Amino acid sequence: MAGPREPHDIEETLLGGPLRYTRKEVAERSGISEDEARRIWQALGFPAPPDEEVAFTDRDVAALREIRGLLGHEMVDEEMVLRLSRAVGQTMGRLASWLGDVWLQRYSELLPPDEPVTTEAVVAALEATEELRPAFERLLMHGWRRQLAAAGLRAAGSSATATADPAAGVALLAAGFADIVSFTRMSRRMDGPELADLVERFETAVTGIVAEEGGRVIKTLGDEVLFVADEPRAAAEIGLRIAELSEEDPDFPRVRVGLAYGEVIFRLGDVFGTPVNTAARLTSTAHPGTVLADTGLADALPRGSYDVSSLRPRNLQGLGRVRIRLLRRA
Repeated sequence: MAGPREPHDIEETLLGGPLRYTRKEVAERSGISEDEARRIWQALGFPAPPDEEVAFTDRDVAALREIRGLLGHEMVDEEMVLRLSRAVGQTMGRLASWLGDVWLQRYSELLPPDEPVTTEAVVAALEATEELRPAFERLLMHGWRRQLAAAGLRAAGSSATATADPAAGVALLAAGFADIVSFTRMSRRMDGPELADLVERFETAVTGIVAEEGGRVIKTLGDEVLFVADEPRAAAEIGLRIAELSEEDPDFPRVRVGLAYGEVIFRLGDVFGTPVNTAARLTSTAHPGTVLADTGLADALPRGSYDVSSLRPRNLQGLGRVRIRLLRRA
């Protein structure tokens, strides 16, 4: 009779085989130095295991061999591999946590009330749903290719209109922040499931609006979403629609939005620069249900398309005295 399931059974089920190799052995079999393998592993977001710990599979060996092959190409060097590994680690780490939460929630609904989710139960469920995994993997790859195609088109379009330097990672964009008003106070009154439901409703509504108006979500931070848009008018429409959510649904939390326009820097899927900082500061100073914009975005909007009111200049942290516009529908 098989013994009780152990945590490493989960790894072996998902990684396609047993853990066979130590850190030194996986480096030797892949043809990459131990130092290179350690740097790649840490860039992916994992701590380096102890020297004698058996922690790697045949697929880890194959992956490192692929990387060794990439390093033989004239366009690829170790720094590029490490940067991409960090991007993969951060993105896939969050995606794995997200999918894991959804999967465990669905699985727990099938268990008797109050029955804990044990290692044995998780392994059994993974084995039972093995047939679903290839379809999910294909879906992930298709989504990645679509996003990569969109990124290529954006780079080509920006270059053609001289609004960006794709090679330097600079683009002329509108940046926006949206956050839930008084989130800390609200969270103290809620239990875990209620708070999770609130955050999910907020993120679902906001990311849906951003996509519908042609913007892009850069990241979500629980009670806050950072997005960008190529056109100031698209950013204005996104901001106003988000701010109006609580008017359409009294149960939706009050939200405030800050917008700014100018040159931003792209790095590993994130954005930086004065417009991003300005949008964040404007959000923190906005009243519930309002949209504040800097002069760059307000001046770039078509005349008469929105009601733009001047507010008194304010000192914003790290930015000095800034002229602010209140944005409303005309």
